[in-house]
This record gives sequence, structure tokens and C-alpha cells, in this order.
Amino acid sequence: MPKPDLSEGLAGLQEWCEPLIFDRLLAAYRRLVGDEIVARGLTRVHARVWRALIGGDMSNFQALRETLISMLGPCGLTLDHLAEFDRDIMVELLDVVMARYNGSQRIARAYHLALMQLAGRLETTRGAARAA
Repeated sequence: MPKPDLSEGLAGLQEWCEPLIFDRLLAAYRRLVGDEIVARGLTRVHARVWRALIGGDMSNFQALRETLISMLGPCGLTLDHLAEFDRDIMVELLDVVMARYNGSQRIARAYHLALMQLAGRLETTRGAARAA
């Protein structure tokens, strides 16, 4: 069996995960923020953070994440909320991969490698944000 390719997993995520991420984020922000317009604004920025993360555009990821962090305080949200939302998205993506690609070990492994890389990038960024 050929080795799984990380780039294949990342490319696959770029194809199908954006609506899932957006829906998960919108539900989370709606639950915690009373204003629909604010919840949608936070969702749009946070979804763009994820798009940059998955696309490997780390400079854009960092800039967008800083923008998102600056938007949290006025809404009564913290870095802990951000981490919770990101964890929920990672679990959701993993659940989809496990359910959808369990018949193809090579593809499932590629997605798992991609998700592990994304988790590592998020953790590194989370640690830097907490240290600041």
C-alpha cells in the first residue's frame, strides 16, 4: 500500500470542510453572543482563520487570528472560548473522516496526518497567544 500523503489530506480538507467549519462556528457564536450580526462577523473571521490554517498560509493565519482575538473581548469571549471552538471543529473533522473514509486506509491516513499537523499548528499558536 502506498504511503499516505499529507498534501492529499490537506487538499481534501480544502475541498469539503469550509461549510462544515462555518456552520459549527456560527452555532457556537450564536449560542454565546446575543447579536446575530456580531455572531456572523466573528464566524466569518474565524472561518477565514481556518481557511488560512488549512491552506498553510501561516502569515495570513496569524494576522487573521490576531484580528479574531481582538474581536473577542468586546463580546465577553476569551481565548478559552476560541480554544473550545477550535477543538470542537477538530473533533467534527475527525468524525467526518472516520465515518466517510473508513473504507480507504490510505486516504484516511492522509486526512489523519493533515489533522495532526493542523492540531500542532493550533497548539503552537495557542501557546504563543497565552504567553503574550
